[in-house]
Amino acid sequence: QVQLVESGGGLVQTGGSLRLSCAASGRSFSSDTMGWFRQAPGKEREFVAAITWTGGIIYYADSVKGRFTISRDNAKNTVALQMNSLKPEDAAVYYCAAAYRQAFGLRLGATYDYWGQGTQVTVSS
Repeated sequence: QVQLVESGGGLVQTGGSLRLSCAASGRSFSSDTMGWFRQAPGKEREFVAAITWTGGIIYYADSVKGRFTISRDNAKNTVALQMNSLKPEDAAVYYCAAAYRQAFGLRLGATYDYWGQGTQVTVSS
């Protein structure tokens, strides 16, 4: 059974940092593009970051560029999102997603085949 499980969410003060992790299981995800999305209450899900299977292409939403870093460890079947200089507007449920050998449309949720259950990030002002 294919599963993506996020961890690392929590409560942090404005300006603080969190590191989210997504562990994939059920098969190797070394050929999948991995993405992070987030959804705040009352808002639509939005793209945060994506990394292709070789790590050769990385995209960030403009709102997080320069503050967030996505990385992956194919040997461990994990992807991480390092979030620095957090702002109240970063508060949301963060979701990990996987798309097999996709290199286009990575900012679109419809591109991804598998999703995790999400981890809550709360930023206090």
